Order: sequence, then structure tokens, then C-alpha cells
Amino acid sequence: MLDIKFIRENKELIIEGARKKHIKFDPSDLIKADDKRKELLAEIEKMRAEQNEVSVRLPQLKEAGQKAELIAQMKILKDKLQKEEEKLKEVMKEWQTQMLQVPNIPDISVPEGDSDESNKEVRAWGEIPKFDFKPKDHIELMEKLNLADFETGTKISGFRGYFLKNEGAQLEFAIWQLTVDLFKEKHPEYSFMIVPSLVKRETLLGTGYLPQGEDEIYKTQDGDCLAGTAEVATTSYYSDKVLKKEDLPKKMLAFSPCFRREIGSYSKDTKGIMRVHEFYKFEQVIICEASHETSVMHHEELLSNSEQIVQALGVPYHVVVNCGGDLGMGQVKKYDIEAWVPSQNKYRETHSCSYFHDFQTRRLNIKYKDADGKTKFTHSLNNTAIATPRIIISILENNQQADGSIKIPEALRKYMGGKEYIGRK
Repeated sequence: MLDIKFIRENKELIIEGARKKHIKFDPSDLIKADDKRKELLAEIEKMRAEQNEVSVRLPQLKEAGQKAELIAQMKILKDKLQKEEEKLKEVMKEWQTQMLQVPNIPDISVPEGDSDESNKEVRAWGEIPKFDFKPKDHIELMEKLNLADFETGTKISGFRGYFLKNEGAQLEFAIWQLTVDLFKEKHPEYSFMIVPSLVKRETLLGTGYLPQGEDEIYKTQDGDCLAGTAEVATTSYYSDKVLKKEDLPKKMLAFSPCFRREIGSYSKDTKGIMRVHEFYKFEQVIICEASHETSVMHHEELLSNSEQIVQALGVPYHVVVNCGGDLGMGQVKKYDIEAWVPSQNKYRETHSCSYFHDFQTRRLNIKYKDADGKTKFTHSLNNTAIATPRIIISILENNQQADGSIKIPEALRKYMGGKEYIGRK
């Protein structure tokens, strides 16, 4: 959510930001609603001030007739005030709805484009493997090595259901342990958290996943929701709090199960573990001071942290900067890490690294006091540290051997009993 004063003073900038993000939004209706809101608020405050004045005068009157006349006038005023307050409620609903539709303004460095096809490569890492045999996809590899059961997964869980088994399950545990150990060793300033997946709608509104992402969210019978990323609960941890500047930045590594309906991609990646309804994520979240330069610095830091993990896994990847049409409502700028998938002969997205300025924190009411004692909204950033089981696809496919076995990345072997291969006796 942007500041209404900023929106009013920068109407053309808002329109240009929406254009670049390929979002249909014109702030004119919002400004009209804001004009009505301010008009009604002024009228209501005037009537309340009059009520307060009468409350002081009334006990001072001695004549019964004067008191009765004043009380009658106040009854008329009270009725009018109630009507105006009802009007304000309706205007506020419209105002709040419009405010939630305002997209954040993308950074000037964000490239033009309407889809991920227009994302630009920043750099690539690792050597793409060259096989002297036809490489298998992860589904065939996992089924032949008894690492997963997709048929039973569908039977038990439904579409996109899966079971990880044997070394398949051990591999996921090993990736988690590696991530924890890397952060303990290289980034001890990050606080570890296990956060809830079951969240209230307010947290999804606050982090910007609602109202636009309504169709992608699983909901309970009580109206609560299952989050699609640990970012939701972690960023919301400091909601309605005023932090001290000297305590910033707040850096967190959070883990949670995640749930996504994948309505918008029903026909995509329907088999295997590329796109599933239930998965797990380590998410990095940073809450920092309200400085563009500071946000940019932490954005690069978060990206570097994730690259360290993928490099430790030995998986070839590249980093892309997302174009305007591939940004969400609140994102100022976003990088994706995409890992190489040999069976598809292309990179696939595994990490998403974003900064938001105060878009999320204004909604969540996360503030801090600067050196001058002035209260400001913080900035927020997040990035996937690692998401499983998707990264397993690239680990298996890039490390497959001619005999059908899988060479385990060296960084994971100590978590798998020292074993070097899966499927080799």
C-alpha cells in the first residue's frame, strides 16, 4: 500500500508504474473517493466539536426552557451525525478497496516486458552437463530408484499429490540440514524461526497476496488461510510494532510448509515435483530502515545468500532480473534464480528475491523511530533460501549417471551417511 498523499501528488508516476507492470489501474477513482472521505471527515469532526461544546455549556444553563431547546437541537445534530458516519463507512470501504489496488512503482532498472519471456539474464554459474547418453527426467529417475510414489500420492492426496521415499526423503532432509548449517556458519546474524502456515486473511492482505491472489489460496471453514510461503507469517511478525532504529535490520530465516492451489497453471507441469500443492520453504526476510539504498544493498545480499546454497549443491543456474509484467503488485524489483533442468534443456525458476520499500509494512503497520525520533514505516525484503522438493529435480537430473544411478552432491553426503551414489551397489 502506498501513501495516499504520495499517490495524490504523483498521479502520473502511479499510472506509469501500472503501465510498466501491465496492471490496469487509474488513480482517478481513488482520488475522488479520497476527496469525499476528507470532506465527510471534516464535516463529522465539525459536528463532534459542536457536540463537545454543548456538553460543556449544558450543565451551566439554569433555565429549563433553554436546556430543553438545546437538547432538542442536539438530538437533530446527533441524528445527522449518525447519517454522516454511515456515509463515511461506505466511502471508507470504497477508499480502502481502491487503496489495495494501487500497484507499487517498479525501479527504473526493471526491464520492459509483459511476461517472464522478457526477463533478462544477469549472470550464469556452473557448467551445464554434457551426457554421452540420453538423460532421463526426474520422474523416471525417481520411479526407477524408488525415490517417490506419484501414483499413490495422487490416490491419497489428489491431483499433484506425491510421496517422497527412501533416499528421496533423505535428500530433502539433507537439503534442509545443509541450509541450516550454511546459515549458522556464514550468516549467524539471521534469527531462525519456524512459522505458521495457517494464517488470518489480514496477514495475506498485509503482505500483498490478497486481494489479487484469492484463487490461489486454500481456505479453512473458519475463513483462515494456508499460506503459500513463510514470508507471510514472518513479515507479519512485527506488525503493529514500533522498532528502534538501532535494532534494524531484522534478519530472519524462516521455515514452514507451504500450500498453493496452482489454479493459474492447471495444465502446466502436471507430473512430478516441479509444481505441487504442498511443499516446504526456507524463506529469508529482512525488515530494514526506510532507505532505497539500504533496500538495494539487502536485496543483493539476499540473492547472494541463496546463490551460495545452490552453488554448494553444485547445480548450474542463472540469475534473471524480472521485467515489469512479471512483477507482483508490491514488488519494486525482483530477481529469480533458475536452475538447469537437463530433460527440458532449459532453466526453471527455484528462487524469487524481492524488495517492496514500505508497500507491505504500511499495510502491516511496521514502524521504527529514526535518530530524530520521527516515526517511519520500515522497508521489507524477502527471498527463498531453498524450496523443496523442486530443487531435487535439478540435483537428480544434473547428477545422473549412465548406469541410472545418481551421484550425490558432495555437500549433502555427510547428511546421507557418507553415501556417494543413489542406486549403485
